[in-house]
Amino acid sequence: MRDEKLVKLIKISLLSVMAFLLMYIELPIPIFPEFLKFDISDLPALLGAFALGPIAGVIIELIKNILHGLLATKTAFVGELANFLLGSSLVLVSGFIYKARKNKGGAIVALLIGVICMSIFAGILNYFVVLPLYESVLGFPIAAVVAMGSKINHNIVDLNSFIIWSIIPFTFIKGIVVSSVTLALYKSVSPILHKENAEREYKNRQGNYQSKI
Repeated sequence: MRDEKLVKLIKISLLSVMAFLLMYIELPIPIFPEFLKFDISDLPALLGAFALGPIAGVIIELIKNILHGLLATKTAFVGELANFLLGSSLVLVSGFIYKARKNKGGAIVALLIGVICMSIFAGILNYFVVLPLYESVLGFPIAAVVAMGSKINHNIVDLNSFIIWSIIPFTFIKGIVVSSVTLALYKSVSPILHKENAEREYKNRQGNYQSKI
């Protein structure tokens, strides 16, 4: 039992470091304000949630953001807080649904529902928490954020329209891309993450077979 916990801890640690490193690879999307940058750092957490359980996915998100906050933050942990909460909403929802239905169809449904939940949560979180924190902690006025959005999309005229036309669509697109990569990689990565479990099951079967003989 202790060895199993140690192996799981090592896997979570490795996935957390991978997620942290992926946070450095950020790409702007021209149809959104430049401060909304795309990354796939939720990918290791999703892989961890599917292979090790949803709580493991949340732990990966937490470690990733603590590392980034300590070593590379430019937002006084506000950006890391948002990243953790949104990433956790995705991996928790997707992980729990996949846990109940472990097949390709279940994975697709789990990820789609997870992305939808994360996108809605992103709108609520930015409206009530993240953007007000940016304004109070970093002195980045919400009016300036809205102005940046309106330069790209004329439908953006206030905070509500900024949430609807920028935050939610950006989060949805990001979630769909990360989920697509997860689906593409999980089948090949899963045997590695489940290696010890497969070996243990094989030994158990061998032991049962020999006892019958």
